[in-house]
Amino acid sequence: MTAKRALLSAYDKTGIVELAQGLVELGWQLVSSGGTAKAIAAAGLPVADVADVTGSPIMLGHRVVTLHPKVHGGILADLDDPAHRADLDAHGIEPFGLVAVNLYPFSSEPGIELIDIGGPTMVRAAAKNHAHVGVLVDPADYPRVLEELRATGVLGADTRRVLARKAFAHTAAYDAAIVTWFDEVDRITAGDEADPLPKSRP
Repeated sequence: MTAKRALLSAYDKTGIVELAQGLVELGWQLVSSGGTAKAIAAAGLPVADVADVTGSPIMLGHRVVTLHPKVHGGILADLDDPAHRADLDAHGIEPFGLVAVNLYPFSSEPGIELIDIGGPTMVRAAAKNHAHVGVLVDPADYPRVLEELRATGVLGADTRRVLARKAFAHTAAYDAAIVTWFDEVDRITAGDEADPLPKSRP
């Protein structure tokens, strides 16, 4: 069973409106937040804001937006498990069948505030549950996914597995970039370089 509900949260908005449009045409419900939700709504497409779904406001300077059971329960639920379905019903959680997320561009301007937390958490949750959820981290994959959904109505198991593998590779590379930055900061702090520390994005 696959839920026709998608969670879209993209720092890089390339192709996100086209993805949203294609999903709406196929009868999918959209959930989004922040700039992604605004871009989708500006295109005249129906979209529910994450804050309305969770009932919790964005807080801590945008550090906490999607970290909520109504998001992660919806991503991680094994829809073939009656106990999981009972939990969804008991807590009023609707499952997701697709998660399209790309991360803050840490490598372009390293700093604490560009260490993405919610994004990798959603990506890894969707990739773990790829038996039921398709996960998109690369806008280049949007057309292919829409094409398959139009042709068959669902994403095949092989496609979901390939996308999950790509998602884990993406978060692994992201974390490796953060580790490299920490090592560079330690090296500079030790006095090996006169350059100042990389600055966070305001």
